Amino acid sequence: MSSEATWRSEDEPPMHAPAGAGDWLRVLRRGVPLLVVIFGCLALLLIIRLVERPLFEENRPWTPSITRFVCRTAFVLLGIRRVVHGEPMTGPGAQVSNHVSWLDIFALNASDLIYFVSKSEVARWPGIGWLARATGTLFIDRNRNQAQEQAMQVEARLAAGHRLLLFPEGTSTDGRRVLPFKPTLFQPFFSGSLPEDLRVQPVSLVYHAPEGEDARFYGWWGDMDFGSHCLKVLRQKRQGSVEVQYHPPIAVAFVAGRKVLAAECGAVVRRGVLSALTAETEPAGA
Repeated sequence: MSSEATWRSEDEPPMHAPAGAGDWLRVLRRGVPLLVVIFGCLALLLIIRLVERPLFEENRPWTPSITRFVCRTAFVLLGIRRVVHGEPMTGPGAQVSNHVSWLDIFALNASDLIYFVSKSEVARWPGIGWLARATGTLFIDRNRNQAQEQAMQVEARLAAGHRLLLFPEGTSTDGRRVLPFKPTLFQPFFSGSLPEDLRVQPVSLVYHAPEGEDARFYGWWGDMDFGSHCLKVLRQKRQGSVEVQYHPPIAVAFVAGRKVLAAECGAVVRRGVLSALTAETEPAGA
């Protein structure tokens, strides 16, 4: 697996005005309760893991529900509306989604009990890396020399019954497009040691900006840093929404290899995103 470059846009997003007193009040009103919920529930999760780990090892029958509660609550506190279409898959397998923002973690965890597959650098990020490790994220180093080892780790998690979530684009974008899916990440699904009924479910994520804001408001890409992007979202007076569309799962046994599966999943996700963006621009009642 090669290292992935950060996606960049030729059309940079507009600059935002300096934060005023009202903006900072909204940051505090939303940010403080959000931090209390996140770290309060993290403490509870770590306590429960002291019992859960010796009894179930890699399986986590209890703690993922805490993560889902936190993520659902986050959207309520942020004021961002979350709309879900379709149903998350059940049984062994994985979900693959386009990647738009750090908010994706909340949007996808809020609807299903999943474990993210993330690049190894995230484990070293202050705060976020700690949370990711505590919630069972699988970190991989996208290096060609370690491809076999990484594939074995994914296989082990799938064999343990974990439902994984991958971002096959390899980077986040402005949310107005879907980049080609990397076939390498799909290789572990074709291991002979995995269940024959293994399935992969494509998921489309679409963010709708607050009224009057740039359509790419929630996108996180290029040189954007987490702190300033997070503050931009927290200070926003009227928020937008996010759509999570679960498409029918694809049975791996009936697909001829990783390249075909990557292309098929990418096409499904792309159609879902395009459909939602087209509906966004249509006049009401059209």
